Amino acid sequence: MNTALAKQVLEAALLAHTEPMPVSELRRLFDDELDADTIRLLLEDLQREWVGRGVELVPLASGWRFQTRPEMREYLDKLKNEKPPRYSRATMETLAIIAYRQPVTRGDIEDIRGVAVATQVIKSLEDRGWIEAIGHRDAPGRPALYATTRHFLDDLGLRSLEELPTLDANWSDTAANLLPGLSETAS
Repeated sequence: MNTALAKQVLEAALLAHTEPMPVSELRRLFDDELDADTIRLLLEDLQREWVGRGVELVPLASGWRFQTRPEMREYLDKLKNEKPPRYSRATMETLAIIAYRQPVTRGDIEDIRGVAVATQVIKSLEDRGWIEAIGHRDAPGRPALYATTRHFLDDLGLRSLEELPTLDANWSDTAANLLPGLSETAS
Protein backbone atom coordinates (compact mmCIF):
# COMPACT_ATOMS: atom_id res chain seq x y z
CA MET A 1 0.00 0.00 0.00
CA ASN A 2 1.35 3.42 -0.86
CA THR A 3 1.94 6.08 1.78
CA ALA A 4 -0.71 8.51 0.49
CA LEU A 5 -3.46 5.88 0.62
CA ALA A 6 -2.35 4.67 4.06
CA LYS A 7 -2.55 8.24 5.40
CA GLN A 8 -6.02 8.67 3.86
CA VAL A 9 -7.20 5.47 5.54
CA LEU A 10 -5.80 6.58 8.91
CA GLU A 11 -7.29 10.05 8.52
CA ALA A 12 -10.73 8.66 7.64
CA ALA A 13 -10.69 6.19 10.53
CA LEU A 14 -9.67 8.84 13.05
CA LEU A 15 -12.19 11.39 11.79
CA ALA A 16 -14.98 8.82 11.89
CA HIS A 17 -14.11 7.64 15.40
CA THR A 18 -15.00 9.78 18.42
CA GLU A 19 -12.71 8.06 20.92
CA PRO A 20 -8.90 7.94 20.74
CA MET A 21 -7.61 4.99 18.74
CA PRO A 22 -4.46 3.13 19.82
CA VAL A 23 -1.82 2.24 17.22
CA SER A 24 -2.60 -1.45 17.74
CA GLU A 25 -6.19 -0.87 16.61
CA LEU A 26 -5.09 1.29 13.68
CA ARG A 27 -2.80 -1.54 12.50
CA ARG A 28 -5.92 -3.69 12.03
CA LEU A 29 -6.95 -1.33 9.22
CA PHE A 30 -4.04 -2.73 7.23
CA ASP A 31 -4.32 -6.37 8.34
CA ASP A 32 -1.12 -5.79 10.34
CA GLU A 33 0.88 -5.28 7.11
CA LEU A 34 2.25 -2.02 8.54
CA ASP A 35 4.21 -2.17 11.79
CA ALA A 36 3.57 0.12 14.75
CA ASP A 37 6.56 2.36 13.96
CA THR A 38 5.33 2.92 10.40
CA ILE A 39 1.85 3.77 11.67
CA ARG A 40 3.35 6.27 14.14
CA LEU A 41 5.40 7.91 11.36
CA LEU A 42 2.29 8.21 9.18
CA LEU A 43 0.36 9.70 12.11
CA GLU A 44 3.14 12.23 12.72
CA ASP A 45 3.02 13.18 9.01
CA LEU A 46 -0.75 13.64 9.27
CA GLN A 47 -0.28 15.69 12.42
CA ARG A 48 2.03 18.08 10.55
CA GLU A 49 -0.39 18.31 7.62
CA TRP A 50 -3.18 19.49 9.93
CA VAL A 51 -1.10 22.29 11.54
CA GLY A 52 -2.78 25.67 11.21
CA ARG A 53 -6.31 24.31 10.89
CA GLY A 54 -9.17 24.45 13.38
CA VAL A 55 -8.70 20.75 14.11
CA GLU A 56 -5.54 18.97 15.20
CA LEU A 57 -4.37 15.37 15.45
CA VAL A 58 -3.07 14.63 18.95
CA PRO A 59 -1.55 11.63 20.69
CA LEU A 60 -3.22 10.90 24.03
CA ALA A 61 -2.88 8.32 26.77
CA SER A 62 -5.17 5.82 25.06
CA GLY A 63 -4.41 6.58 21.42
CA TRP A 64 -4.66 9.21 18.69
CA ARG A 65 -7.65 11.43 17.90
CA PHE A 66 -8.66 14.51 16.00
CA GLN A 67 -9.92 17.31 18.22
CA THR A 68 -10.66 20.97 17.89
CA ARG A 69 -7.90 23.37 18.82
CA PRO A 70 -8.32 25.06 22.21
CA GLU A 71 -8.48 28.52 20.62
CA MET A 72 -11.66 27.45 18.78
CA ARG A 73 -13.53 26.81 22.07
CA GLU A 74 -14.98 30.32 22.41
CA TYR A 75 -16.57 30.02 18.96
CA LEU A 76 -17.76 26.42 19.22
CA ASP A 77 -19.30 26.99 22.66
CA LYS A 78 -21.82 29.31 20.97
CA LEU A 79 -23.28 26.27 19.18
CA LYS A 80 -23.91 24.34 22.38
CA ASN A 81 -27.30 24.45 24.01
CA GLU A 82 -26.12 22.69 27.12
CA LYS A 83 -23.85 24.05 29.82
CA PRO A 84 -20.69 22.11 30.63
CA PRO A 85 -20.76 20.28 33.95
CA ARG A 86 -19.74 22.44 36.87
CA TYR A 87 -17.55 21.01 39.58
CA SER A 88 -17.13 22.33 43.08
CA ARG A 89 -13.78 23.42 44.43
CA ALA A 90 -13.91 20.37 46.74
CA THR A 91 -14.31 18.08 43.71
CA MET A 92 -11.46 19.74 41.83
CA GLU A 93 -9.18 19.64 44.89
CA THR A 94 -9.97 15.95 45.38
CA LEU A 95 -9.22 15.24 41.72
CA ALA A 96 -5.93 17.14 41.90
CA ILE A 97 -4.83 15.27 45.03
CA ILE A 98 -5.58 11.96 43.36
CA ALA A 99 -3.81 13.01 40.14
CA TYR A 100 -0.66 14.29 41.84
CA ARG A 101 -0.38 11.86 44.76
CA GLN A 102 -1.85 8.60 43.42
CA PRO A 103 -2.56 6.07 44.63
CA VAL A 104 -4.33 7.63 47.62
CA THR A 105 -7.09 6.65 50.00
CA ARG A 106 -10.00 8.79 51.02
CA GLY A 107 -8.24 9.27 54.38
CA ASP A 108 -5.12 10.57 52.59
CA ILE A 109 -7.26 13.09 50.72
CA GLU A 110 -8.94 14.20 53.95
CA ASP A 111 -5.54 14.62 55.66
CA ILE A 112 -4.30 16.83 52.82
CA ARG A 113 -7.47 18.91 52.47
CA GLY A 114 -8.11 19.08 56.21
CA VAL A 115 -11.82 18.32 55.77
CA ALA A 116 -13.95 15.25 55.16
CA VAL A 117 -14.48 14.12 51.57
CA ALA A 118 -18.16 13.72 50.73
CA THR A 119 -19.12 10.38 49.20
CA GLN A 120 -20.75 12.28 46.32
CA VAL A 121 -17.40 13.86 45.40
CA ILE A 122 -15.73 10.47 44.91
CA LYS A 123 -18.83 9.09 43.17
CA SER A 124 -19.02 11.99 40.70
CA LEU A 125 -15.35 11.53 39.75
CA GLU A 126 -15.87 7.78 39.32
CA ASP A 127 -19.06 8.33 37.28
CA ARG A 128 -17.18 10.72 35.01
CA GLY A 129 -14.57 8.00 34.48
CA TRP A 130 -11.72 10.15 35.79
CA ILE A 131 -10.79 8.02 38.82
CA GLU A 132 -11.08 4.39 39.83
CA ALA A 133 -10.26 2.18 42.79
CA ILE A 134 -7.14 0.25 41.80
CA GLY A 135 -6.79 -1.79 44.97
CA HIS A 136 -6.92 -1.59 48.73
CA ARG A 137 -4.35 -0.46 51.28
CA ASP A 138 -3.22 -3.18 53.64
CA ALA A 139 -4.49 -1.33 56.71
CA PRO A 140 -7.46 -1.63 59.08
CA GLY A 141 -10.67 -1.37 57.09
CA ARG A 142 -8.75 -2.01 53.83
CA PRO A 143 -9.47 1.46 52.35
CA ALA A 144 -9.71 1.77 48.58
CA LEU A 145 -6.73 3.22 46.73
CA TYR A 146 -7.77 5.73 44.06
CA ALA A 147 -5.91 6.66 40.89
CA THR A 148 -6.75 8.54 37.71
CA THR A 149 -7.73 6.76 34.49
CA ARG A 150 -6.68 7.00 30.86
CA HIS A 151 -10.03 8.70 30.24
CA PHE A 152 -8.93 11.47 32.64
CA LEU A 153 -5.71 11.95 30.66
CA ASP A 154 -7.61 11.91 27.37
CA ASP A 155 -10.05 14.57 28.60
CA LEU A 156 -7.12 16.78 29.59
CA GLY A 157 -5.39 16.12 26.27
CA LEU A 158 -2.40 14.46 27.93
CA ARG A 159 -0.37 11.37 27.11
CA SER A 160 0.89 10.77 30.66
CA LEU A 161 0.78 12.14 34.19
CA GLU A 162 4.20 13.72 33.64
CA GLU A 163 2.46 16.27 31.38
CA LEU A 164 0.29 17.58 34.24
CA PRO A 165 1.03 21.22 35.03
CA THR A 166 3.47 21.71 37.88
CA LEU A 167 1.99 22.53 41.24
CA ASP A 168 2.53 26.07 42.41
CA ALA A 169 2.75 27.18 46.02
CA ASN A 170 -1.04 27.25 46.26
CA TRP A 171 -2.02 23.73 45.16
CA SER A 172 -5.67 24.62 45.70
CA ASP A 173 -5.53 27.16 42.83
CA THR A 174 -3.86 24.58 40.60
CA ALA A 175 -6.69 22.19 41.48
CA ALA A 176 -9.33 24.73 40.58
CA ASN A 177 -7.70 25.32 37.18
CA LEU A 178 -6.77 21.70 36.44
CA LEU A 179 -9.44 21.24 33.79
CA PRO A 180 -9.79 24.27 31.52
CA GLY A 181 -13.35 25.33 30.96
CA LEU A 182 -14.71 23.83 34.16
CA SER A 183 -16.03 26.44 36.52
CA GLU A 184 -16.59 26.31 40.22
CA THR A 185 -19.75 26.01 42.18
CA ALA A 186 -20.02 26.27 45.92
CA SER A 187 -17.54 24.17 47.88
